[in-house]
Amino acid sequence: MDIAKKIAEELEIKVTQVEAAVKLIDEGCTIPFIARYRKEVTGALNDEQLRNLDERLKYLRNLEDRKTQVLASIEEQGKLTEELKAAITAAETMVLVEDLYRPYKQKRRTRATIAKEKGLEPLAQFIYAQEATEDVEIKAAEFISDEEGKEVATAQDAIAGALDIIAEQISDVADYRTYIRDITFKEGKLVAAAKDAEAESVYENYYDYNEAIASIPGHRILAINRGENEKFLTIKVEALEERILRYLEKQIITNDNEYTTPYLKECIADAYDRLIAPAIEREIRNNEIVIDVRKLLFEFIDTATAQPVKAALPSAQKICNAFFDKLSYCVFELFCG
Repeated sequence: MDIAKKIAEELEIKVTQVEAAVKLIDEGCTIPFIARYRKEVTGALNDEQLRNLDERLKYLRNLEDRKTQVLASIEEQGKLTEELKAAITAAETMVLVEDLYRPYKQKRRTRATIAKEKGLEPLAQFIYAQEATEDVEIKAAEFISDEEGKEVATAQDAIAGALDIIAEQISDVADYRTYIRDITFKEGKLVAAAKDAEAESVYENYYDYNEAIASIPGHRILAINRGENEKFLTIKVEALEERILRYLEKQIITNDNEYTTPYLKECIADAYDRLIAPAIEREIRNNEIVIDVRKLLFEFIDTATAQPVKAALPSAQKICNAFFDKLSYCVFELFCG
């Protein structure tokens, strides 16, 4: 990726301006210094443009580094295809790179890995092929075993293990996760409820509250997070579950087979509820929303103190993270108290 060209396109400035600013940043100049005293070098880029440039520069450099690591890891496993290499190389977000890497990442011991250890992968493949001509239990009976470490007591146990394998495979598909993440962020809601509806607190406005994730303002996120941390609120992300399940079924069930379709529908619901939805909720709350909140905090600091804290020193980010919780309370009191 040509990082300078990419940033220039995003910020609608010249590539030469980006290259000049990057050179100054790499030399250790701070954003305020560049904005005030190096206008002739950068073509008069203002403070906001330089902050955005610096943020994207760091992100894109980290992105390229991560792509290199991921490609090396998959190649070392002997599983890197030209198609996969092209997809990773073309990825423009860290999330997409991680989604593409997920099937090849070393996993902790899961229900799916235990099922594979018991030799149930062929049964999973049989169910997923959707070509059964008789009850799946008949095929599953072939996998009953009393071998030590590979015990499968019944045909139903074999089917359960096979479905665990399929569920993990579904959860690892990058395209599925991208669709679910996007629709959840764009159309989902952040829902807050009281742990004790009778308890008095400054968070009573959020005891029965929901708002679209895409439009919720930063100061309300701060208030809700604070209420959760202080044990007054329970928070969850509410997605369009039925729509998501229908999407997954459409992608996965390619043959309405009377023997396998019920199992696949059960498996799809499990993959979403147990594996995909919790991960997407963590990503949205920890990444998408927190990024907006931190931006609000840095803007608040800059406005209140006229000190561009975020860019002043390399250690400033760590300092801001350290007092994030206390500062969030101050901002909450300012906007909502």
